[in-house]
Amino acid sequence: MYYTPFQVIIIFIIRLIEVYYWLLLARVLLSWIIQNPDNRLYQFLYGITEPLLAPIRRILPAMGLDISPIILFLVLRLISGLLYGFVQ
Repeated sequence: MYYTPFQVIIIFIIRLIEVYYWLLLARVLLSWIIQNPDNRLYQFLYGITEPLLAPIRRILPAMGLDISPIILFLVLRLISGLLYGFVQ
């Protein structure tokens, strides 16, 4: 199958979103395991994911449970799905 340059760029962006999705999932899972915020892996994941999580937290009302990762998972899947429509 031959892809146009535009489709290649869209596929690349979709793959980046998928990688970000897995990094976000890793952060959520490690937040339950790693209790030391000085851990280098957790600091890396925090630095990568916090720029998108912080604005969502500012919009959401204060609750006992942080659901911003769930919202971001849904937004990432929505964007990925919309972009996938350009490839087909």
